Amino acid sequence: MSKRRSAALTGAQGVSLAQKLLRERLCHQKLPDQPVGLDSQYKHMLELLRRTAVHGESNSVLIVGPRGSGKTMLLGCVLRELMSLREVQKNVLLVELNGLLQTDDKIALKEITRQLHLENVVGDKVFGSFAENLAFLLEALKKGDKSSSRPVLFVLDEFDLFAHHKNQTLLYNLLDVSQSAQTPVAVVGLTCRLDVLELLEKRVKSRFSHRQIHLFSSLSFSQYVDVVRAQLSLPPDFPDPKFSDEWNHSVTKLCDDKTVEEILRRNFNGSKDFRSLHSLLFLAVSRVSVSHSTLREADLIEACRLISADSKANVLHGLSILELCLIIAMKHLNDTYDGEPFNFQMVHNEFKKFIQRKSHSIHKFEKPVVMKAFEHLLQLELVRPVDSGVCKVQREYQLMRLMLEHGQVMEALQKYPQCPTDVKQWALSAFG
Repeated sequence: MSKRRSAALTGAQGVSLAQKLLRERLCHQKLPDQPVGLDSQYKHMLELLRRTAVHGESNSVLIVGPRGSGKTMLLGCVLRELMSLREVQKNVLLVELNGLLQTDDKIALKEITRQLHLENVVGDKVFGSFAENLAFLLEALKKGDKSSSRPVLFVLDEFDLFAHHKNQTLLYNLLDVSQSAQTPVAVVGLTCRLDVLELLEKRVKSRFSHRQIHLFSSLSFSQYVDVVRAQLSLPPDFPDPKFSDEWNHSVTKLCDDKTVEEILRRNFNGSKDFRSLHSLLFLAVSRVSVSHSTLREADLIEACRLISADSKANVLHGLSILELCLIIAMKHLNDTYDGEPFNFQMVHNEFKKFIQRKSHSIHKFEKPVVMKAFEHLLQLELVRPVDSGVCKVQREYQLMRLMLEHGQVMEALQKYPQCPTDVKQWALSAFG
């Protein structure tokens, strides 16, 4: 009995360990050993940053590509390789800024000061301009002999958002420093906008090196399947070799399955973005348990169903009959008034007409109860006010719009348990 229990425990530990390892991999907590299909860009980027870090040569470069194409991953791999060099480790400083967080130059400068650990040096000093402040920060980084300065790598994520800052002061000063010989600086911008250079002012553009690295996915479907196989496979150094072999065999078998291939092809045709693939695989891996310790076709089918589920349709499944009736009344009003906005009073009148016709099958609700149901729909954002500003109109007369497609409502009615026939017929007259 004890032997059987210890074997089951080992099995449970194997599943738990495999899930932990794969979750880390799929949640981007670990960088890949080598960027997939980006060899030339990787070499180019590494050479550029090595010249700054080792030889003190200033550079500026833009990494351009659609969201999820691997810009951050590419840069992460390059920096990991760079920081593994002994002469770089203690010498190079990294400053990471994001256009979504550093919304103006003042905030950006505070963040640069914080990341360079120069808060004590700056103290209460007052500077005349941004350029003076930045020059002071870079001067403070110089070594004791003042003959050489530590190279600084500036990484600007969402680079295009920095172009919207007033006078583009941050970009101008960073690129100006990268053009001059005073401090070795590399400015790396990451953006998904192809027209990013058109956003730059003439004086900023003239100081930029116009060096761009484009990332466009050229993955074929067979390479995509290979990536899936690699992402789901356990490494050779996994503590339990027997479990690892079984798992890897099941992954190979899974990738050859026709149904799974169809799911992956649908995903591939929709987006070559690895993030959406990782979300799909993550859900499949989460379904593995001790009772079935390897990945099955059913796990991937269920993961695909969950990922492609309509969130608004799911919300509709939890509504009461009264709330569904109000949505049907709104749809009737949309048809009658050709998509014009409506208010609660109009919806209530439409609902009352239905109740009068079918009083035997639907309970008569008081107006405050109907109002409460309407407010619940507003909280769920199934209904939205036309004027989001502060208006002094009574709640009953505030204009609203329905944020649902007719297919979503009909699907919810079909799946609704014990939905009265009269309500379904009323819905069909509106959505049919």
